Parts: sequence; structure tokens; C-alpha cells
Amino acid sequence: MFKRLALGFILLIAGCSRPHRKVIVIGVDGMDPGFVERHWSALPHLDALRRKGTFSRLQTTTPPQSPVAWSTFITGLDPDQHGIYDFVHRNPKTHQLFLSTDKTIDPRFILPLGPWRIPLSSSHVESLRRGTPFWATLAERGVPVTIVRIPANYPPLSKGREIAGMGTPDLRGTQSTFAFYTDDDAVTSHDVSGGLIRRVSVRDSHVDLAIEGPPNSLREDHAWSTVSMAVDIDPERSVARLQVGEEQAVIQQGEWSDWIPADFPLIPHVVSARGMFRVFAKQLHPHLELYVSPVNIDPQRPALPISYPASFGKEFGRFYTIGIPEDTSAIRQGVFDLPQFLSQTNLVLNDERRMLRNSLDQYRDGFLFFYFSSVDENSHILWGRHDADLLRIYSAVDASIGEVMQREPDATLIVMSDHGFSTFDRAANLNTWLLEQGLLARTPNGGIDWANTQAYALGLNALYLTGANREDMKRRLLAWRDPDNGHVVVQAVAETHPAPNNRDVAPDLIVGYSPGYRASWATGLGEVPDVDLEDNTDAWIADHCIDPAEVPGVLFAPKGVAPQQPSLKNLSGAILKLFP
Repeated sequence: MFKRLALGFILLIAGCSRPHRKVIVIGVDGMDPGFVERHWSALPHLDALRRKGTFSRLQTTTPPQSPVAWSTFITGLDPDQHGIYDFVHRNPKTHQLFLSTDKTIDPRFILPLGPWRIPLSSSHVESLRRGTPFWATLAERGVPVTIVRIPANYPPLSKGREIAGMGTPDLRGTQSTFAFYTDDDAVTSHDVSGGLIRRVSVRDSHVDLAIEGPPNSLREDHAWSTVSMAVDIDPERSVARLQVGEEQAVIQQGEWSDWIPADFPLIPHVVSARGMFRVFAKQLHPHLELYVSPVNIDPQRPALPISYPASFGKEFGRFYTIGIPEDTSAIRQGVFDLPQFLSQTNLVLNDERRMLRNSLDQYRDGFLFFYFSSVDENSHILWGRHDADLLRIYSAVDASIGEVMQREPDATLIVMSDHGFSTFDRAANLNTWLLEQGLLARTPNGGIDWANTQAYALGLNALYLTGANREDMKRRLLAWRDPDNGHVVVQAVAETHPAPNNRDVAPDLIVGYSPGYRASWATGLGEVPDVDLEDNTDAWIADHCIDPAEVPGVLFAPKGVAPQQPSLKNLSGAILKLFP
């Protein structure tokens, strides 16, 4: 009798610990089906997935923006339900913009003490995305889950093991702010979109640079906290020594430093915030030109929540923790040329490939999601003009997919993207067009006269109506023609029907531009330039914030796994079915 009970107990324990099915999803932001089809021979592992499984276009969201699309994949909900419509939303009362995906909640209780503000309770970051992530359902079923850098997931959930992705700020609290230091007399200190330009003086081959970190929330004035980086330049050779505290690095002209950790003082000698940055020596002679990356959160001592559990991020060493790590702002502002930009994005790609290998080292069974950002951010700069460079990035991602196939041959492997790509040749100043249509009014000083405005645009696809009729507005938009070539500017217009708790943030209409057109950067900020259409002369030459029918994503899946009409909305449900 005892032997039977013992055997039964052993079988019970064995049954409870049986391995789960293996499912791995590789999310490649911006992978375009047309580009893939034109280069099968250079993408052998994707080609192999197509031949033994299925390859199809994956319907994206309206609008086809990354935070919107990934939120739909995460929750299986449309924007009207999950509440993310754009990179930015607006406060309906003040018309001020704010990040759509998350917000920081300040401490409820503060003790003023001279210039200091001592928090008596903690602050925290809150996700603004609604709905239940599909992997939370898996975790509740007991399936092991690992989520590495999926976008629109900051802060990370407390389900399984997670590292936050797009939406994770730099230590300054911005989505990305680089710094560029030079002693060139022709340059003055000023701020640019996505960066800080700082004129400095080099004396006796030495300069101390003030690296700006987070705003000091413990001070009444919220002054920027800084650390000093000493730069000593060899007077004869193009090499320099960098020192921050006890940390030192030596770099030659044209080289990148490794990560330099730094403690930004909040209360001197008492409280500090750890960050890290990389330095690129663009030039050391005859002028100093140093690029300093955005100050990233140090995963070895995170000042903000970037992983769950907190120890998970430490397993990967140091890596770009900022949500969008490729610095497109630096090339758009002329700080990088194209080879320098590619050298920076190659650092990111190397991070991603190393982190995937580390994830596979730790993977045993259950669900693993891993995200590549490199295809998307490089496509914005390379698409249609530098295809050979872009193909090298696609090929590197393809090689990583091959590693997954080799190391986990028994896993159900899915490769997907959130959208594809198109050219960005002409910039549409939508608010200027609304002004010409008599739907937007201006004050004498050039601002928007909100009392007499019937429609206005903010973000890259959002249109808000305060008096205009939806049907009339749709008709006018679809009739818009480019006077330079007669082309249709807007190809599709979609209405929103938000859930009650999303009405404050929802636009009334989503504007789907024709291929080759996109909302201007000025439109994204709610500005009203002088002309309604202009040539795009920016380094950012391609985009996807257009008619979603023109920019589907990709889906590679084993036979029988893909839904009948695959879309981002139904893909997560198909994944759940793999774990009955």
C-alpha cells in the first residue's frame, strides 16, 4: 500500500512539473512585406520559414503607428478600446500635448525644507493603455512568460519576466535627448528637437563638460542635475581620455566609448540617480566635437522601473534601455552623417542580437517574445535611397532568426511586424489646410483662436472637431489635391467610436495619407506653417503613418497557426490558442 501511494505521489509531482509547449515570437518593428519579397535570396531563414510554413501580410491598425499597433497586438483590442491613438494625445481643456502611453504620478505628500522638497510618499509610473496583455492570461494559466522590450509596455507588468520597450524614457524624462559639445566658434549653445547643442572652451587640451541628467525633483526649482566629464585631448594624436568620477575611457577620433555609468546628485552626498551614456568622438582636432548619447537608465542600478523583477534587467549587462534607442534626431539635426548614424544603430543592433542570445540561454519552455527595433528606425533614414545598407540590417535580423531556428528546432516560431513602410516625399501641414478651408482661426499674434476654430490637428494622424461635421470633413479631406502634381493627398479617413473612458483622448477622425505624403512635424505639434504642402527635405525620408491599407506588416507562422485573415488584433488570440 505504501509503495502504491509513493508511486502515485511521484507521478503527481511529475505531472505538475511537465514542460509547457514552446512558443517564440520575434517582433520586428517595421519589417515590410514588399522589401522581404524583393530580397528572399539574402534572407534565407525567413525564406525557409515561408517554405515550410506560411507567409502573409498582417493587417495593421488605424492609424499604423507603433504604439497604437503594438497596443492592439498586446491586448487584442482596437484603439477605441485600449485608448492609444497616437504617440501623443492632447488635454481637451488646455490643448496641451502629453505622451499617450504612460504618465508619472508625483508623490502625494511633500515636505518643503528650504530649497528642497522631501517626498513623504513615493512616485510611480502608470500605464495609460487599457486592456489585458495576452501574456498576463498565459501567466495566470501557469505558463512561463518572458517579454523582452515589447513596445507600449512601460512600466513593465508584474507577470513573468519583462523588460520594458518603446515608451521607456531617458533619465531626463524625455523620449530621447542627446548632447553635442564643440569648441567651434561658428556654433552657439542652443536646444534643438531631440538634442542639446553646447558651445564649450578647450584650454591646454582640457575641458570639463557638464553632462545634464534628470531634473532634480527634490529641489523647488527642479534644476537639472549634472555630472562633470573631464576630457583630456592628446595635443598631437587624435585620442582623448574621458573621466567621470572614478570611471575612465580612452577613445580615438571616430570611435565610440563603452557605457560610462554616472551618479547624478539630487541631494549632495545623500541621494543620487544612476544613469549611463556613451560618447562618440566625432572630431578631436582641429576642433572638439563630442556626441553624448541620451542618459539611459542603468539596468545594473535602475533609477526607474525598466524590468520585472528588477533583477531581470541585470542579467543582460548594460544595454540601451531608452524606448527608441536609434538616434534619428542626431542625423536629422546634422550632428551625424549617414555612416556615423549607421555606426550608432549598429551598436543597438549588436545589443539586440546579444540580448536575444541571452534570452535563449535562459529559455526552457513556455512563451518568449523578443523585439527588434533596428529595421524600423533605420528604414526611416534609408528607405528607397540606401537599400544596400537597409538590406544588411534585414540580413542581420534574419541571421538572428536563424539562430533561434537552430537552437530551438521544436519551438513554434512566429515572426511578425507591426507595419510596413512607404516613402515620405511631401509634408502635409494639415492645420494650414484647415485654415485655408475656414475651419481653423488664428489670433492676432499667430496662435490658434480656439473659440472660433472648428477643427485642428495634433499628432501624426489625429484630427479633432469642435464644430465641423464629420461627413463634410471627410469629403473635404478626400478631395484634397496636391497643386504641384495633382496627386491625392489623403486616401482614407476613419471615424473613431471610443469607449466612454477614452472619449477625452480620442480624436474624431484618423487621417490616412496617400503613399509619399505624411503629416509634417509641425502638424504633430499643432503648429500652422505658411504653406499647406511642401517637399520633405529632412533626413527622415520614409514613414508608415499613412493609409493603413498601404503599409501592412508581415507574418511568418507554421501551418495552421495563422488566423484566416491575419491582423494584429487577432494574432494574440491565435497565440493564446497554442496554450490550451
